This record gives sequence, C-alpha cells and structure tokens, in this order.
Amino acid sequence: MSEIYDVIILGAGPAGLAAGLYAGRSRLNVLIIEKGQDGGQIAITDEIENYPGQIVEGESGPSLIARMTEQAEKFGAKRVSDMIKEVELEGEVKVLKSEKNEYRGKNVIIATGAHARPIGCKGEGQFRGKGVSYCATCDANFFEDFEVYVVGGGDSAVEEAMYLTKFARKVTIIHRRDELRAAKSIQEKAFKNPKLFFMWDSVVEELEGDDILQAMYVKNVKTGEVTKVEADPEDGMFGLFGFIGTVPNTKIFEGVIDMDERGYIKTDADMHTNIPGVYAAGDVRVKSLRQVVTAVADGAIAAVQVERSMSDYF
Repeated sequence: MSEIYDVIILGAGPAGLAAGLYAGRSRLNVLIIEKGQDGGQIAITDEIENYPGQIVEGESGPSLIARMTEQAEKFGAKRVSDMIKEVELEGEVKVLKSEKNEYRGKNVIIATGAHARPIGCKGEGQFRGKGVSYCATCDANFFEDFEVYVVGGGDSAVEEAMYLTKFARKVTIIHRRDELRAAKSIQEKAFKNPKLFFMWDSVVEELEGDDILQAMYVKNVKTGEVTKVEADPEDGMFGLFGFIGTVPNTKIFEGVIDMDERGYIKTDADMHTNIPGVYAAGDVRVKSLRQVVTAVADGAIAAVQVERSMSDYF
C-alpha cells in the first residue's frame, strides 16, 4: 500500500477508538487496524456500571463500543481488518506488515491491549461473563450477597478479594500453595477480614452450569482429592474471579520498544514510548489502573500528542 497515513492506530478497543476519534477530529489521515472485533476485553462484558456518561440501565460492553466505533468513523477514521506480523518503527515513516499487506504511517499509536491470564480450567471460556470474571472493579456489584471465589495468591488477588468482600457475603481464595505470595501487610489485612476464607493447595479443574456458573471441581494438589463446589440453591450461581495476572499483547514489539519485566510498554505521561513517533495507550502500557475510563483518556492524550507533533511540519 503506497498511502502514508498521518497516524496508524493498532487496536480498536476503547483506547484505539478514542485515539481515532481525536485524531480524526484534528483532520489527520487516520487508519485503525484491528484483527478481531472492536472493544477488546470490554466487548465480552455483559453489563457496565462504572463508565461516566453511560446508559445507566442496560449498558453493555458491545453497546458502548458500538457508539465509540460510530464516533470514530464519523470523524473520518479509516478502518481495516488485519493482523500485523512485523513492525519497522524507526525512521520518519513507520512500516507495519501483515501476511498480505504493508501499511505506512508517520506515527503509530499502539493500543493492542492486554488479556487476562486464564485460570486454565475446563469450561472457563463457556462461563466467561456468566459467572467467571477477571475484574473486581468491573463486576463486583453483580455478585452482591452471593458467594464468590478468587483464584490467585499474589498482591492483586488478595487485594481484589478484599474488595469483593464489600459486595459478596463470602469470598474464598483458592490458592495452589499453602501460603500467600502477597506482601505481608496485605496478608495481615486479609486474615483479619471476617468474610474472607481460604482453600489452600488447590486448583480449579472444571466448571459446570446451565448458562451460568453453578458448580466447579477443585483439586487438592497434595492429596489429589477432588471436591465439587456447588452454588447455594437459593442463589443459583456463584462468582469465580481469576487474578493470576494479565498478559499484554506486545509480542511483536519485543526488542523494539522499551517494556517492563512483564511485557508492558513503558511511556511517559503523554504516552510517548522510547521511539519518536510511536505512542502506547490503554491496557498495553505500564499503568496502575486498567479500566475503560483510563484507556480512553490514554487514547485521547496520544492522539493530541500526534496532532501537536504534526503541526511542527507546518
């Protein structure tokens, strides 16, 4: 492809779409490349309650993303469905290559997102969004007065489990070891929490239910004993949260862009990476909170930075 875009945005999640909207409004020549469906992780969220300005009742991930997509297209962001396999980001013109196409742009905004590290049990995908979640901040309200289980033993798992005790009537941490990996200060708070319980030396093997999560099989890794955990009959379901880490979608940028030890892209407050003309926005970058509201803010900032850099040409 011979066209050189002002900015190419990789990813059509909240960060990428917000970047496309802002860049388009600035009259930049914008291309958004997305390999799958728009929205990223939020696209599989059935209900949203904490995005400012959303529909108060009945907002879903797909409905919110559909409006973001429409806005980006309204302001002229071009779209293509493709999977980038190789990148050349040094120099004034950046080159992004797929198996069949080549895209060139003066700037690139990386908004490829991250995905939750799966629990790894049978049936996990079937119940994602139907009892299985990976975000307490997003979904805690939906489990008010229900029983909830949390898989993990690190800082985030224990902190999220304590957060869930504000909503659920009982929270049980399932951990494959006989002690937590979380910081001692966090553990002390957890052990004092009367609504927090523990299943040590255990892993979740399989999930069951009729459309929603109603039972799971938990295996003791030391004894080999398998226990079936069933939902309270009055509840009809329970929640299972996985907090064993997230995985950034940054593999094709390894060795090219500065990242932290987990593979998240390092940026400054204005989304600049270590390479001039290359920005990162949303869940893909090093940050303290990964939510839709922070992703769209990142995308807006990145696009404005691109526009300001382009104004230097005139």
